[in-house]
Amino acid sequence: MLLINKKDKSISKAVDEHNSVLPLINDYHGNILLQGTSELIQEDYMLNETIRSMTKEQLLELMEIDAKDSVALDGVWFQSVERKFGMDEAMYHDEEAWKRFSPVEARRLKKFLGLGEHPGLEGLAKALPLHIVDRANKCEVIEEEGRVINRVIDCRVQSARSRKGMEFHPCKYAAIYEYSCFASAIDDRIECRCLSCYPDVTDETCSCSWEFTLKDDSKENSELPESESN
Repeated sequence: MLLINKKDKSISKAVDEHNSVLPLINDYHGNILLQGTSELIQEDYMLNETIRSMTKEQLLELMEIDAKDSVALDGVWFQSVERKFGMDEAMYHDEEAWKRFSPVEARRLKKFLGLGEHPGLEGLAKALPLHIVDRANKCEVIEEEGRVINRVIDCRVQSARSRKGMEFHPCKYAAIYEYSCFASAIDDRIECRCLSCYPDVTDETCSCSWEFTLKDDSKENSELPESESN
């Protein structure tokens, strides 16, 4: 049986017929699974009463706070690794984290927006403004013939590092995974190309800029290492 908090409907734990606790795991799609089984537990456990009672204006403000907090958390763990093990080690884990997180986020947004299996560049243009980084920073999504461009006008991460007198984060090497994995989870025909991002800055009017196009099957995505694009 499930032990459910009567106040906010949250699942605290599950027990079997012998009263042994069964571990719960999140499948990253808003569902709970009993570990080691295929049993799906679908309960309305995500929102507590405080959130349910908020006004639209309060929820919008909370969404902005959450986005900023997520970017802050990303920076806190990165700087912790950077201080102890150096930039190279921190960048390795940054890249690995975005490889795992970006498809999860994109699939949730794809479901939220009701996008089809292959929504194309139009679907991506709808999803990008909801991407956690885009919500936390000043960004713009530009739709042009045959491509979509996402520009981060002012990056909180780089601004914070500049204020602290730290070297800029070599964002390009992690962000290519962030945006490529996000886009391909929206539509696996979409590929991403970096137009400008530190340390390869070609556009001084923004922090970074990314181009998305429908994949040409005759070409490989040159932005990713060979092991990642195969």
